[in-house]
Amino acid sequence: MARVLIAGCGDVGTTLGLALAADGDEVLGLRRHPERLPSPIVAVRADLATGDGLAAAAAGVNQLVYAAAADGFSDDAYRRAYVDGLRNVLGALRTVRAPVERVLFTSSTAVYAQSDGAWVDESSPTEPQGFSGRRLLEAEALLRGSGMPATVLRLAGIYGPGRTRLLDEVRSGAATLAEGPPLYANRIHVADCAGAIRHLLRLPSGAGVWLGVDHEPCERAVVLDWLADRMHVPRPRRVGAAPRERGGNKRCSNAKLVAAGYGFSYPSFREGYAQVIAATARPG
Repeated sequence: MARVLIAGCGDVGTTLGLALAADGDEVLGLRRHPERLPSPIVAVRADLATGDGLAAAAAGVNQLVYAAAADGFSDDAYRRAYVDGLRNVLGALRTVRAPVERVLFTSSTAVYAQSDGAWVDESSPTEPQGFSGRRLLEAEALLRGSGMPATVLRLAGIYGPGRTRLLDEVRSGAATLAEGPPLYANRIHVADCAGAIRHLLRLPSGAGVWLGVDHEPCERAVVLDWLADRMHVPRPRRVGAAPRERGGNKRCSNAKLVAAGYGFSYPSFREGYAQVIAATARPG
């Protein structure tokens, strides 16, 4: 049985924590306001950005999953969440001499700058143009230089229960599409985020960099039209100019993760969004 600390225990962390607890692990869920974490996750109050409470949380930890999220889309918010927070919790683990066997950091495909629809994998160049990708790469380098056994999982756009922005835009008619070259996006369901992390923690050879995306990078137009048809609402309007997407325009490969034995619960946006639509369907 491992003692696992999930730093930043939000949607993904909670789903992961419940699965690890069911496996027999002792799971600590760290948040600034952890009161609503479900049992058997042990609620831990601490602040990653300031370091308050981290030493007590780190005692006896075998595995750290760093799954924090920034509280805003700004350089300062990303630095606090991903660089300062990770540095603080790694320092706490060293201070208490925790018997750390694995640190898994959830990064993002934002570290890739490719914008021409190219395929990328774990070996592709990482030359992000925006602050988000640069801060995440800074955190990845910090972890690699820590001397602790390190795993980096670069996740694509996460969706699932409670993450319905795209559905809401299509349903309300706010979503639009532009004519022109294909604009690709990559996704992964919350359940598969947690499932992939659990799988990598169990792998003896799980260190290194991994991509966490589903099987089907897909054009934005295909996804939005499918959602509209599934929800029986008008398809998004076509407009003249394409909005700039944070995720760029690339196709990410999950071949390494699949070859390591992970089986997806939601292999594409179709299975995943069908589950979300069913879960959010309004009576009548």
